[in-house]
Amino acid sequence: MEKTLKRWFPIFVAPTLAAFCVGFIWPFLHGLYLSFCQFTTVDNAKFTGVSNYVKALTDTSFIDSFWFTVAFVIVATLIINVTAFAIALALTKELKGTNVFRTVFFMPNLIGGIVLGYIWQTLFNAVLMKLGEPLLALNTQAGYWGLIILLCWQQIGYMMIIYVAGLQNVPPDLMEAASIDGATSWQTLLKVKLPMVMPSITICLFLTITNAFKLFDQNLSLTAGDPGHTTEMMALNIYYTFYARAGAAWKGIGQAKAVIFFILVVIIGLTQLRATRSKEVQQ
Repeated sequence: MEKTLKRWFPIFVAPTLAAFCVGFIWPFLHGLYLSFCQFTTVDNAKFTGVSNYVKALTDTSFIDSFWFTVAFVIVATLIINVTAFAIALALTKELKGTNVFRTVFFMPNLIGGIVLGYIWQTLFNAVLMKLGEPLLALNTQAGYWGLIILLCWQQIGYMMIIYVAGLQNVPPDLMEAASIDGATSWQTLLKVKLPMVMPSITICLFLTITNAFKLFDQNLSLTAGDPGHTTEMMALNIYYTFYARAGAAWKGIGQAKAVIFFILVVIIGLTQLRATRSKEVQQ
């Protein structure tokens, strides 16, 4: 049986591997090469060395978008995971209608980011107008918190499902032992539930951080970076550099920004995975 599997293994793997190479590996490598070039189309690229990276790293708009993105990711990650975990705790108790609540909380994740952005833009502008405040596109603080609220509303339900699964896998014996030992609800949460749910926390933190860093469609539809690019996140800054600025030089700079962005997200994601996995408890 094992010999048969080894014999037919390449045949079953080949189509997926070929699609992965054509759809990801080759475009990524070609994009990496283009980040060292000036070009208007991929067929007329001219190699220019690291000048694109120098210009990208000295572009103040790119640096500002980085710090705005970092501030956004930190706050969004904390709110999403704390809220999702709290809701998961409530929904894993023996209460009526928990399945209905799980469905309701998860539904926003099914709506596309562009659609969500325009829906919340209408809601926020209506509220701000009633309060006598400037529209969303004219208020940096409103734009920042608008993005936070939008992403939280979309992502909390998805993370909640993961936390619910983790909490349901906590061995009942441990909970019973904690109860016999006289542990309070708070002590049980900190000493039993959290350590046992660390795999779920690892997954949720990774998804939240990477999704927040890569946020593009909601940013484009909700604020479009206004006012004056002050609510522009890194993905949107790359988009504007590549498509909104004319000339071969800007194409290469935009490509260099994309590579820097990719490396940054990979480093942060892997660092977070390593940090949280080291705290996981083997069951």
